[in-house]
Amino acid sequence: MTMPDQTEKFVVLLGGALTATPRLAADVAGARFIAADGGMRHAASLGVTPDVWVGDFDSTPPALLAAWPHVERQPYPTAKNETDGAIAVSAAAERGAKSIVLAGALGGERSDHALMHLLQAVSLAEEGFAIKLTSGEEEAWPLLPGTREIDLPKDSLFSVLGLSPLAGLFLSNVRYPLTDFSLPFGSSRTISNVAEGPIRLSLASGRAVLIARPYDLSGA
Repeated sequence: MTMPDQTEKFVVLLGGALTATPRLAADVAGARFIAADGGMRHAASLGVTPDVWVGDFDSTPPALLAAWPHVERQPYPTAKNETDGAIAVSAAAERGAKSIVLAGALGGERSDHALMHLLQAVSLAEEGFAIKLTSGEEEAWPLLPGTREIDLPKDSLFSVLGLSPLAGLFLSNVRYPLTDFSLPFGSSRTISNVAEGPIRLSLASGRAVLIARPYDLSGA
């Protein structure tokens, strides 16, 4: 897979959990940053300064506001038509992003937001963006028709969640390979597989997300 120019790589800091790991450090290296509301709390732990800070700031405590007085803020009303994360993604796109890492997109207190991030990632992939979601300990990618390879450590746990019926699904270099497989919508058949190293996938039709736990080497 061709890597994007680093000037086109953006990390959007979201409000979910984010754990510093070597894979997270590699994901954010050389990127530009945009913070969405309370996601700004991750900037200090990553040692970065975002280009801009957007949102309605309803989940930003006064101490966090005081800690970053020099970062440009773009405030929005609480009663708005988009989430703070969606506004931050738009800000990245306006600045020329081709690759976007949604950091703090998984888990957290709001499962509705986590699910929305996954759905938005699929939509962004359909628009041509390279998208990855991460909490540091857990990672996700949208899957659309085509072929790709995802670099996962040997014995790490992953699942493919179909967001529609899937057809022509191939999975290789995994414990439970699939060949030209059709997955009905709502089936759990592709939950809890194990990588044997970088995994290779191909999909003929449908939409899905792959969620991996690269530090979970239990092989469960």
